[in-house]
Amino acid sequence: MFSNIQKASDKARSFLQTKATVFLRQLSMTNYNSSKVQALYELCNNTFTSSDSGSGTPPLSSHAFQALCSLLDTFGPADVGLKEEQSDDDRGHGIFGLSQLNRVARWAQPITYLNIYECDSFTMCIFCFPTSAVIPLHDHPGMTVFSKVLYGSLHVKAYDWVEPAQIQERKGPSSFPVRLAKLTVDKVLAAPCGTTVLYPKTGGNLHSFTAVTPCAVLDILSPPYREEAGRKCSYYHDYPYSTFSARNGDLIKNGKEEDYAWLAEIETPDDLYMRQGQYAGPAIQP
Repeated sequence: MFSNIQKASDKARSFLQTKATVFLRQLSMTNYNSSKVQALYELCNNTFTSSDSGSGTPPLSSHAFQALCSLLDTFGPADVGLKEEQSDDDRGHGIFGLSQLNRVARWAQPITYLNIYECDSFTMCIFCFPTSAVIPLHDHPGMTVFSKVLYGSLHVKAYDWVEPAQIQERKGPSSFPVRLAKLTVDKVLAAPCGTTVLYPKTGGNLHSFTAVTPCAVLDILSPPYREEAGRKCSYYHDYPYSTFSARNGDLIKNGKEEDYAWLAEIETPDDLYMRQGQYAGPAIQP
Protein backbone atom coordinates (compact mmCIF):
# COMPACT_ATOMS: atom_id res chain seq x y z
CA MET A 1 0.00 0.00 0.00
CA PHE A 2 2.84 2.38 0.86
CA SER A 3 4.36 1.93 -2.59
CA ASN A 4 1.01 2.78 -4.19
CA ILE A 5 0.69 5.92 -2.08
CA GLN A 6 4.28 6.87 -2.93
CA LYS A 7 3.62 6.38 -6.66
CA ALA A 8 0.49 8.53 -6.44
CA SER A 9 2.42 11.22 -4.60
CA ASP A 10 5.18 11.16 -7.20
CA LYS A 11 2.62 11.45 -9.99
CA ALA A 12 0.94 14.41 -8.27
CA ARG A 13 4.29 16.16 -7.78
CA SER A 14 5.22 15.55 -11.40
CA PHE A 15 1.84 16.89 -12.54
CA LEU A 16 2.19 20.12 -10.52
CA GLN A 17 5.74 20.70 -11.77
CA THR A 18 4.54 20.16 -15.34
CA LYS A 19 1.75 22.68 -14.82
CA ALA A 20 4.27 25.29 -13.66
CA THR A 21 6.44 24.59 -16.72
CA VAL A 22 3.45 24.86 -19.05
CA PHE A 23 2.50 28.17 -17.39
CA LEU A 24 5.95 29.56 -18.17
CA ARG A 25 5.83 28.33 -21.78
CA GLN A 26 2.42 29.87 -22.34
CA LEU A 27 3.68 33.24 -21.13
CA SER A 28 6.69 32.96 -23.39
CA MET A 29 4.59 32.11 -26.43
CA THR A 30 2.21 35.02 -25.91
CA ASN A 31 4.91 37.59 -25.18
CA TYR A 32 8.43 37.19 -26.54
CA ASN A 33 9.64 39.84 -24.11
CA SER A 34 8.25 38.04 -21.05
CA SER A 35 10.63 37.09 -18.24
CA LYS A 36 10.71 34.88 -15.17
CA VAL A 37 9.96 37.98 -13.09
CA GLN A 38 6.86 38.66 -15.19
CA ALA A 39 5.83 35.02 -14.85
CA LEU A 40 6.30 35.23 -11.10
CA TYR A 41 4.20 38.39 -10.93
CA GLU A 42 1.41 36.74 -12.95
CA LEU A 43 1.46 33.67 -10.74
CA CYS A 44 1.43 35.74 -7.53
CA ASN A 45 -1.33 37.97 -8.87
CA ASN A 46 -3.49 34.94 -9.70
CA THR A 47 -2.69 33.26 -6.38
CA PHE A 48 -2.83 36.05 -3.81
CA THR A 49 -5.21 38.71 -5.10
CA SER A 50 -8.33 38.76 -2.93
CA SER A 51 -11.53 40.77 -3.03
CA ASP A 52 -10.87 42.12 0.47
CA SER A 53 -7.20 42.96 0.92
CA GLY A 54 -7.75 44.03 4.50
CA SER A 55 -8.60 40.49 5.53
CA GLY A 56 -5.43 39.02 4.04
CA THR A 57 -5.24 36.31 1.44
CA PRO A 58 -7.05 32.98 1.27
CA PRO A 59 -5.17 29.81 2.32
CA LEU A 60 -2.82 28.50 -0.36
CA SER A 61 -3.86 25.39 -2.20
CA SER A 62 -1.25 22.65 -2.62
CA HIS A 63 -1.26 23.36 -6.35
CA ALA A 64 -0.51 27.07 -5.87
CA PHE A 65 2.16 26.28 -3.29
CA GLN A 66 3.95 23.83 -5.57
CA ALA A 67 3.67 26.11 -8.62
CA LEU A 68 5.26 29.03 -6.75
CA CYS A 69 8.04 26.92 -5.28
CA SER A 70 8.77 25.29 -8.64
CA LEU A 71 9.06 28.66 -10.35
CA LEU A 72 11.13 30.28 -7.59
CA ASP A 73 13.48 27.28 -7.56
CA THR A 74 14.57 28.22 -11.10
CA PHE A 75 15.60 31.78 -10.17
CA GLY A 76 19.21 32.95 -10.14
CA PRO A 77 20.74 36.41 -9.73
CA ALA A 78 20.74 37.16 -13.47
CA ASP A 79 16.96 36.71 -13.62
CA VAL A 80 16.49 39.79 -11.42
CA GLY A 81 19.33 41.91 -12.80
CA LEU A 82 21.92 41.04 -10.15
CA LYS A 83 25.53 39.91 -10.39
CA GLU A 84 26.81 37.46 -7.85
CA GLU A 85 29.15 39.16 -5.42
CA GLN A 86 32.30 37.21 -4.59
CA SER A 87 33.66 36.68 -1.10
CA ASP A 88 36.66 38.90 -0.52
CA ASP A 89 39.42 38.57 2.04
CA ASP A 90 37.09 36.70 4.44
CA ARG A 91 38.05 33.57 2.48
CA GLY A 92 34.52 32.24 2.92
CA HIS A 93 34.66 32.19 6.72
CA GLY A 94 31.92 34.81 7.05
CA ILE A 95 30.83 35.56 10.60
CA PHE A 96 32.75 32.57 11.93
CA GLY A 97 36.21 33.68 10.79
CA LEU A 98 36.37 37.45 11.30
CA SER A 99 38.19 39.42 13.98
CA GLN A 100 36.08 41.65 16.19
CA LEU A 101 37.38 44.75 14.38
CA ASN A 102 36.45 43.33 10.99
CA ARG A 103 33.01 42.39 12.27
CA VAL A 104 32.34 45.98 13.27
CA ALA A 105 33.41 47.13 9.80
CA ARG A 106 31.13 44.56 8.18
CA TRP A 107 28.12 45.51 10.30
CA ALA A 108 28.63 49.12 9.21
CA GLN A 109 27.80 48.12 5.64
CA PRO A 110 24.11 48.38 4.77
CA ILE A 111 21.71 45.73 3.60
CA THR A 112 20.20 46.87 0.30
CA TYR A 113 16.45 46.51 -0.18
CA LEU A 114 15.15 46.29 -3.76
CA ASN A 115 11.42 46.63 -4.32
CA ILE A 116 10.27 44.73 -7.42
CA TYR A 117 6.51 45.07 -7.00
CA GLU A 118 4.02 45.80 -4.23
CA CYS A 119 0.24 45.84 -4.02
CA ASP A 120 -2.36 45.26 -1.30
CA SER A 121 -2.10 41.49 -1.70
CA PHE A 122 1.61 40.73 -2.04
CA THR A 123 5.13 42.15 -2.18
CA MET A 124 8.02 41.00 -4.38
CA CYS A 125 11.39 42.20 -3.12
CA ILE A 126 15.11 41.40 -2.78
CA PHE A 127 17.50 41.79 0.15
CA CYS A 128 21.21 42.07 -0.73
CA PHE A 129 23.55 41.36 2.21
CA PRO A 130 27.24 42.11 2.63
CA THR A 131 29.17 39.52 4.66
CA SER A 132 28.08 39.38 8.33
CA ALA A 133 25.10 41.70 7.85
CA VAL A 134 22.17 40.82 10.09
CA ILE A 135 18.41 41.20 9.96
CA PRO A 136 17.48 40.63 13.64
CA LEU A 137 14.79 38.27 14.87
CA HIS A 138 11.41 39.55 13.64
CA ASP A 139 7.91 38.27 12.92
CA HIS A 140 5.44 38.14 10.01
CA PRO A 141 1.98 38.41 11.62
CA GLY A 142 -0.69 36.61 9.59
CA MET A 143 1.66 36.37 6.60
CA THR A 144 3.03 33.69 4.30
CA VAL A 145 6.57 34.26 3.01
CA PHE A 146 8.42 32.48 0.19
CA SER A 147 12.21 32.98 0.25
CA LYS A 148 14.80 31.99 -2.37
CA VAL A 149 18.55 32.47 -1.83
CA LEU A 150 19.82 33.71 -5.19
CA TYR A 151 23.55 33.53 -4.41
CA GLY A 152 25.84 33.18 -1.42
CA SER A 153 25.25 31.68 2.03
CA LEU A 154 22.85 32.76 4.74
CA HIS A 155 22.39 31.53 8.31
CA VAL A 156 18.72 31.30 9.27
CA LYS A 157 17.42 30.93 12.81
CA ALA A 158 13.64 30.67 13.16
CA TYR A 159 10.99 30.05 15.81
CA ASP A 160 7.25 29.44 16.07
CA TRP A 161 5.18 30.44 19.08
CA VAL A 162 4.21 27.66 21.47
CA GLU A 163 0.42 27.34 21.61
CA PRO A 164 -1.45 27.93 23.82
CA ALA A 165 0.66 30.97 24.65
CA GLN A 166 3.05 30.59 27.60
CA ILE A 167 3.92 34.05 28.94
CA GLN A 168 6.01 35.03 31.95
CA GLU A 169 6.98 38.36 33.46
CA ARG A 170 10.61 38.99 34.22
CA LYS A 171 11.03 40.17 37.83
CA GLY A 172 13.04 43.21 38.84
CA PRO A 173 13.26 46.93 38.10
CA SER A 174 13.25 46.36 34.33
CA SER A 175 10.42 43.83 34.17
CA PHE A 176 9.07 42.77 30.80
CA PRO A 177 7.00 39.87 29.45
CA VAL A 178 8.56 36.94 27.62
CA ARG A 179 6.76 34.33 25.56
CA LEU A 180 7.81 30.74 24.89
CA ALA A 181 8.75 29.76 21.33
CA LYS A 182 10.08 26.59 19.73
CA LEU A 183 13.16 26.57 17.51
CA THR A 184 12.25 25.28 14.04
CA VAL A 185 15.24 26.24 11.87
CA ASP A 186 18.91 26.78 12.71
CA LYS A 187 21.03 26.22 9.63
CA VAL A 188 22.95 27.76 6.74
CA LEU A 189 21.27 28.01 3.34
CA ALA A 190 23.74 28.08 0.46
CA ALA A 191 22.78 28.73 -3.16
CA PRO A 192 21.75 26.86 -5.15
CA CYS A 193 19.07 25.62 -2.77
CA GLY A 194 15.32 25.18 -2.74
CA THR A 195 12.69 27.74 -1.81
CA THR A 196 11.75 27.98 1.87
CA VAL A 197 8.26 28.90 3.09
CA LEU A 198 6.96 30.20 6.39
CA TYR A 199 3.31 30.43 7.35
CA PRO A 200 1.32 32.52 9.86
CA LYS A 201 1.74 29.95 12.64
CA THR A 202 4.26 27.38 11.35
CA GLY A 203 7.45 27.07 9.35
CA GLY A 204 9.45 29.55 11.46
CA ASN A 205 7.31 32.69 11.33
CA LEU A 206 9.82 34.53 13.52
CA HIS A 207 13.28 34.46 11.98
CA SER A 208 16.66 36.17 11.78
CA PHE A 209 19.14 36.26 8.89
CA THR A 210 22.94 36.50 9.11
CA ALA A 211 25.04 36.61 5.95
CA VAL A 212 27.87 34.07 6.00
CA THR A 213 29.07 35.41 2.64
CA PRO A 214 27.73 38.16 0.36
CA CYS A 215 24.25 36.94 -0.57
CA ALA A 216 20.85 37.94 -1.92
CA VAL A 217 17.36 36.69 -1.05
CA LEU A 218 14.24 37.01 -3.20
CA ASP A 219 11.12 37.27 -1.02
CA ILE A 220 7.41 37.01 -1.76
CA LEU A 221 5.30 38.22 1.18
CA SER A 222 1.53 37.83 1.26
CA PRO A 223 -0.19 39.82 2.51
CA PRO A 224 2.42 42.62 2.89
CA TYR A 225 3.26 44.34 6.14
CA ARG A 226 0.49 46.86 6.94
CA GLU A 227 0.51 48.32 10.45
CA GLU A 228 -3.04 49.65 10.13
CA ALA A 229 -4.20 46.11 9.30
CA GLY A 230 -2.43 44.63 12.33
CA ARG A 231 0.61 43.42 10.40
CA LYS A 232 3.38 45.39 12.07
CA CYS A 233 6.94 44.05 11.96
CA SER A 234 8.05 43.46 15.55
CA TYR A 235 11.58 42.62 16.69
CA TYR A 236 12.57 40.20 19.46
CA HIS A 237 15.44 39.08 21.63
CA ASP A 238 15.69 35.36 22.37
CA TYR A 239 16.68 34.09 25.82
CA PRO A 240 17.64 30.47 26.59
CA TYR A 241 14.83 28.44 28.12
CA SER A 242 16.75 28.14 31.40
CA THR A 243 16.81 31.94 31.84
CA PHE A 244 13.27 31.98 33.22
CA SER A 245 11.84 29.37 35.55
CA ALA A 246 8.43 28.05 34.53
CA ARG A 247 5.64 29.05 36.85
CA ASN A 248 3.70 25.86 36.24
CA GLY A 249 6.53 23.38 36.08
CA ASP A 250 8.11 22.01 32.92
CA LEU A 251 6.47 23.54 29.83
CA ILE A 252 8.44 21.45 27.35
CA LYS A 253 6.28 18.78 25.78
CA ASN A 254 8.18 17.98 22.57
CA GLY A 255 11.93 18.08 22.15
CA LYS A 256 14.75 19.17 24.43
CA GLU A 257 15.34 22.30 26.48
CA GLU A 258 17.72 23.71 23.84
CA ASP A 259 14.87 23.54 21.30
CA TYR A 260 12.99 26.29 23.16
CA ALA A 261 13.58 29.94 23.98
CA TRP A 262 11.82 32.85 25.64
CA LEU A 263 11.25 35.79 23.28
CA ALA A 264 10.95 39.40 24.45
CA GLU A 265 9.72 42.11 22.09
CA ILE A 266 12.20 44.95 21.65
CA GLU A 267 12.37 48.26 19.81
CA THR A 268 13.71 48.30 16.26
CA PRO A 269 17.47 47.71 16.73
CA ASP A 270 19.62 50.80 16.24
CA ASP A 271 22.23 48.79 14.35
CA LEU A 272 19.78 47.60 11.68
CA TYR A 273 21.34 49.36 8.71
CA MET A 274 19.25 49.10 5.56
CA ARG A 275 19.05 51.30 2.48
CA GLN A 276 16.72 51.47 -0.52
CA GLY A 277 18.31 50.41 -3.80
CA GLN A 278 17.15 50.58 -7.39
CA TYR A 279 15.79 47.37 -8.88
CA ALA A 280 17.52 46.88 -12.26
CA GLY A 281 15.94 43.63 -13.43
CA PRO A 282 13.23 43.00 -16.04
CA ALA A 283 10.27 45.34 -15.72
CA ILE A 284 6.85 44.03 -14.70
CA GLN A 285 3.80 44.75 -16.84
CA PRO A 286 0.79 44.69 -14.48
